[in-house]
Amino acid sequence: MQDKQTSQRYQGWSLDDRNPQFIQSLMPQWEWFYRYYFRVQTDGWRHIPKEGAALFVGAHNGGLAAPDLPMFMFDWFRHFGYQRPIYGLMHAKMWRVLPQMAEFAAQAGAIRAHPKMAIAALQKGASVLVYPGGGQDVFRPHRLRRQIYFNGRMGFIKLALREAIPIIPAISWGAHDTLIVLEDCYEQARQLHKIGMPWLFDIDPEVFPIYLGLPWGIAFGPLPNLPWPTQIHTRVCEPIIFERYGRETLKDQAYVEACYATVIRQMQLALDTLVDSQ
Repeated sequence: MQDKQTSQRYQGWSLDDRNPQFIQSLMPQWEWFYRYYFRVQTDGWRHIPKEGAALFVGAHNGGLAAPDLPMFMFDWFRHFGYQRPIYGLMHAKMWRVLPQMAEFAAQAGAIRAHPKMAIAALQKGASVLVYPGGGQDVFRPHRLRRQIYFNGRMGFIKLALREAIPIIPAISWGAHDTLIVLEDCYEQARQLHKIGMPWLFDIDPEVFPIYLGLPWGIAFGPLPNLPWPTQIHTRVCEPIIFERYGRETLKDQAYVEACYATVIRQMQLALDTLVDSQ
């Protein structure tokens, strides 16, 4: 009965699943990876307001392991402690494909990537971390590692406009070398699916990379991976403030697209600057 209740709890639909004591218990392991495995260098944390909500928008790398994400979270807790809440939006399919990992992440602050959950967190005064590019971003080919790629997804813009909060870009460099994505062959895989090839777990993966990495050597599809020990650099950028906010702005598609273009442009400039400084 207890296991069933636990499973029902950590499904990403409750802000109360976040457990500061659980997060604190993870810090020694995260610190080891932070200091010795990924040797993280970070800056820009002065740009974060001392209180209140913000929408952190990141571009990340490294497949399902996505090590720049937990390294950012470690830095957050290192700077602000365990009581100042931040929630990360996670794809709902994670609860179907890797349910134990998803429930684990829910205790650390992961919630479903659904507008009502993001709105609930922001209205509670918590910050939210989102990676709009999703699987296409985290599995983008290695040759595109210097490119900010959100696949045209503008939900985060509408969220910021609706709730009248700043967008704070969080960029990173290095995690793309924790596995080497050679190509995304999703379109070819989708054609094979149409003629009878089943999807793993009977779930459309939306991305089908071919990559080199641990433990498989060469792998096909979005399989879990163990990241190579590569140095990661993260940077928190200056907040992006738009000219107009409020629900009325959501009806102005041209304005939403212009805000999206502004974020992409500023994040790309910040990533280029970070890479060129290495």
